[in-house]
Amino acid sequence: MDSELTPAVAAAEEESRPDQLRRVALASAVGTTIEWYDYFIYSTAAALIFGSQFFSTLTPASATLASFATLGVGFLARPVGGILWGHFGDRIGRKAMLISSLLLMGVATVGVGLLPTYSQIGVAAPILLVVLRLLQGLSAGGEWGGAALMAVEHAPAGQRGRYGAYSQIGVPAGLILAQLVFVVIGAAISDEQFASWGWRLPFLFSIVLVGVGLFIRLRIEESPVFRALKTEQVRARLPMIDVLRKRPRELVVASVSFIANTAIGYVFLAYLLSYGTSVLKVSRTTMLVVVIIGSVSWLVSIMVSANWSDRVGRKPVYLVGSVLLVVWPVPFFLLIDTRSTALMVLAVIVLTIGLGASYGPQSALFAEMFEPRFRYSGASFSYAVGAVLGGGFAPLVATALQTSTGTSLSVSAYMVLTALISLAAVIAIRETRRVPA
Repeated sequence: MDSELTPAVAAAEEESRPDQLRRVALASAVGTTIEWYDYFIYSTAAALIFGSQFFSTLTPASATLASFATLGVGFLARPVGGILWGHFGDRIGRKAMLISSLLLMGVATVGVGLLPTYSQIGVAAPILLVVLRLLQGLSAGGEWGGAALMAVEHAPAGQRGRYGAYSQIGVPAGLILAQLVFVVIGAAISDEQFASWGWRLPFLFSIVLVGVGLFIRLRIEESPVFRALKTEQVRARLPMIDVLRKRPRELVVASVSFIANTAIGYVFLAYLLSYGTSVLKVSRTTMLVVVIIGSVSWLVSIMVSANWSDRVGRKPVYLVGSVLLVVWPVPFFLLIDTRSTALMVLAVIVLTIGLGASYGPQSALFAEMFEPRFRYSGASFSYAVGAVLGGGFAPLVATALQTSTGTSLSVSAYMVLTALISLAAVIAIRETRRVPA
């Protein structure tokens, strides 16, 4: 990548003090954990309860499909959120956009928890559910880019992968938190109480988490790279247009490289719950525990792979993860179909190692692909487009494939296809580890 940095911008990564580094790392990890907790309790509820609450006039199978369709709708808003937050993130700063994304996600999530059901207000209920899901999508589209850039742009030289991973662990950490909340609530109340009102509690609990996240994020300093851009007056006037003109190849490669990770990730975190409970008839608690264990494995593999990428480069680590995502989907479902808890845990651990290796270095990689003056726009849009193409309707596609074919191997074939597409993009990636900040 050709560098357009002034000396002040190029040196900016050295400005962060150790205490500020720790604070930014905490803000990235905690903030994204809260954001993704909000996002994932929706995914979990879509798998477990939304069909009966908002699509009760449909058959159970059709209600599950409709529920997963609302999950996918949120992804359609993510590129819009990426463009919107990216524009202002490149124009007025990373920090302000991080705060606004957290607030919007909180409002939308609490709104879902307060939403009347179909039996109470009729067709308005699923319509309002879709609206709130769209707001979640807008927030998620802008959240990741800001959190990733704050961490990477504060990082010392040679440690961008390590610090960038703090924004990445928010995904599995948020998933763990979401699943634990559902496990605790499910253990504390009856199934009838859960269906009646208990499912709302995880959404309402978001009020507390958002307050914690705002407290942490308000205490961090603006990215030193952005401060230097502002001082040197080299901010882009229309950053997304500049990305399209100057870095179209990077935009395409980055977007496509993320398709498999997000598609297979959502098969794991959303579809697996529905498949295990409704098709395999495994208890909800068992499936939630399996997903939690897999999420812990995912979190660890993110940290390990991100640190590894600082030593060997982003591309080699990405290749390891991408190849594993190609070869593991068939064994994954063969093990899941045994209904053995131990074998299901093995299946998700190996899968999440592949997910972690193709996700851990992503913050650093995507940041390094784009110049600082339009970095927020380029990174956010790539992430959001990859999420739409991959994860947006993955649970819906998986449900439809299994229902129509009667076998989980059709879902495995879908996972392999997405993995091969992303592998081709990863092969085309140019190594970025040594580019200037």
